[in-house]
Amino acid sequence: MSDSFNHPDQSNEPTKPTFERADLMGEPVKFDDSTTPDPETISSPASAPDTDESSPRHIYKVSPAAPPDWSNYNLPPIEENSVEEEGPSGWKTAWAVIREVGETIILTLIIFFVIQAFIRNFRVVGTSMIGNLHDGQYLIIDKVSYTSFLVNTFGIGGPQRGDVIVFEPPNRPGDDYVKRIIGLPGETVEIVNGQVFINGEPLDEPFLPTPGSYTTPARVVPEGQVFVLGDNRNNSNDSHTWGPLPIENIVGRAWISYWPPVYWGTIPRDAPTKEATLQHFIDNLTPHANADSK
Repeated sequence: MSDSFNHPDQSNEPTKPTFERADLMGEPVKFDDSTTPDPETISSPASAPDTDESSPRHIYKVSPAAPPDWSNYNLPPIEENSVEEEGPSGWKTAWAVIREVGETIILTLIIFFVIQAFIRNFRVVGTSMIGNLHDGQYLIIDKVSYTSFLVNTFGIGGPQRGDVIVFEPPNRPGDDYVKRIIGLPGETVEIVNGQVFINGEPLDEPFLPTPGSYTTPARVVPEGQVFVLGDNRNNSNDSHTWGPLPIENIVGRAWISYWPPVYWGTIPRDAPTKEATLQHFIDNLTPHANADSK
C-alpha cells in the first residue's frame, strides 16, 4: 500500500494574486501580498497557536500616489467678522458733554453781543412822554439807523423829525433819556405859548396830547445837533431848558414797544402811539436799561 503525500521539494501552492484599487484621486494602486511582511509587525507569539511556526499575517503595501492638483479648485471666500466698537468711556462722555455746553454758551454770547451791536432794550421811567410812552413801558432801540456809515455811504438813516430817541443828555452824562426830535441841524426853532415854529412856520404835531404853555426865544440848531422835546411839554427836562443835543449822544431810535402787550407795535414818527388802558402790569421781567422820561 502506498501512501500519497506532498514531497517537500514539490510545491503545490497556487500563484499569489495581486490586487489593484483606485485611490481617492482615481489613480490605480497596486496591492501585492507576496511581499514578506515584517515579523515584528505581523507576528504575535503570545497569540499564536501551539505550533512550531508562528502564523504570519498578510499586509498590503500602498504605492505613493501623486499629489492632488488644486490649481482649478476655488476656495470659498473668507467671511470677515465684524466687531462692534465699544461705547466711549465715562470720562470721554463727560468731556463731550462739557465741551457741548461750553460751545453752546460761547455761541449764545456771540449772538447776544452781535444783537447788542444793533439793538437794545430799555424801560421808560417817568412821565415826560405820557400820552405816547408810559412809565414802565419796554422798548427795543434801533442802533443802526443813525450810524455814520449808513448816512455817509448810502445817504440813508440819520435823525428825522418826529423820531423818538434814547440818548445821554449833555447835562447828565451816564443817564438815558427818551424824547422826540423836533428841530434838525441848521433849522431855527422857536416856541411861543407852547406852539413850536420851525423857520418861522408853525409845526403840526398830531402826536402831541396837549400843547405846552411856555415860550422860548428863536435859536438856530448847530450842525451835528438836534432839538428834542418831551411830548408832555410842561413836564419835561429837554432842549427848551438845556439846549440842542449832540447827535453823537444818541443811543438809538425807539423802534418797537413790546411790553405790556397793550402797547405792542412800532413807535410811529408822526402819529400818537396806542393809548394804554392797562394801569398796572408786571415790571422788571427782562434785563433792561432805564430811559428816564423827565
